[in-house]
Amino acid sequence: MTKPIALIVEDDNMLATFFTATLEDAGFQTELAQNGAEALAYLEKNTPTLILLDLQLPDTTGEGILSYIETQEHLAKTRIFATSIEGTRASYLQEKVDLVLTKPVSYHQLINLSKRMIPTEQPAKTESSSE
Repeated sequence: MTKPIALIVEDDNMLATFFTATLEDAGFQTELAQNGAEALAYLEKNTPTLILLDLQLPDTTGEGILSYIETQEHLAKTRIFATSIEGTRASYLQEKVDLVLTKPVSYHQLINLSKRMIPTEQPAKTESSSE
């Protein structure tokens, strides 16, 4: 079974490592983009199941990336978790993202939310046999 893919867009190395390890523990294959340019280049060619998007990037805003995502049909079903240190600033994005997480995000919070919103394991299919 193929694991769902999570794109982590985060410029802080410690947080990127934390998010990567946490989402891998939750059952995702992860890809990392450390700035907006890397994220956009990845999204042009790929369709992740989840994007964990830092709203404060050094080269662009998270809002700029969200605007791009809205124009891409292949990303229509991608779930987006936005992360921000300013919860009030991010609150207006509620209509554009599935979830706004205020940093710091805990391990258990991210695991539980990602598993609840995106099941990573499908129930095993069984064939009934009649004898």
